[in-house]
Amino acid sequence: MKAPFFLSLKFRFAIIIFLFAFAASFSQNNLQTSTNEFWQNVRFGGGIGLSLGDGFFSGTLAPTAVYQFSNDFAMGLGLNGAINSRKNVYKSTILGGSALALYNPISELQLSAEFEELNVNRKFESNLNLQDDNYWYPALFMGAGYRTGNVTFGIRYDVLYDENKSIYADPWIPFIRIFF
Repeated sequence: MKAPFFLSLKFRFAIIIFLFAFAASFSQNNLQTSTNEFWQNVRFGGGIGLSLGDGFFSGTLAPTAVYQFSNDFAMGLGLNGAINSRKNVYKSTILGGSALALYNPISELQLSAEFEELNVNRKFESNLNLQDDNYWYPALFMGAGYRTGNVTFGIRYDVLYDENKSIYADPWIPFIRIFF
C-alpha cells in the first residue's frame, strides 16, 4: 500500500523549503535593514511539554527562535528533544527540528502551526520480542493558546497523528511556550 502524499519525503522537503522561502521573502523586503534591526525582531524561547496517561510518560524541551514580522505574525525554527517511556513496553529518545508560524488575531489569542521532523530511537523491553526502532516521524500541529506577556498556555493537535509511530500518547498535547 502506498503512503499518503503528505507522508512522502518529497512533500516534507517541499514544505520545509516553502517555509524558509516564505520567511526569507519577508525578511528581504528592505535591503538597507541593518543587522541590529534584524536582531531586534528576533525572539528566543521555546516550549516544554509533558504528556502522561495509562503508564505513558513524555517530556519535551524545544528551544526556538522566531522572527517577529509584525505584532501579529512570527515565524521561526526550533530544535526538539524528548524522552518517552511506556511502562513495561519501551523507552525512547527523540531528536529533531521544527518550523513554526505564530499568529495573534488579538493580543491574548495565539494561533500556531508547526511542522516537526523527528528521529525516533525506541528500545523495547526484552520480554516483548519486539525489535528496537529507529525511524523518522513527521508531525503537523495546529494549536491555540492564551497569551499573557511572553508566555502562552495552550493546546495543539497533530493532524498527522499515527498511533503506532507517534511519540505522543494522544494527538492532543498541552503546551507552555515562552519567548523573550
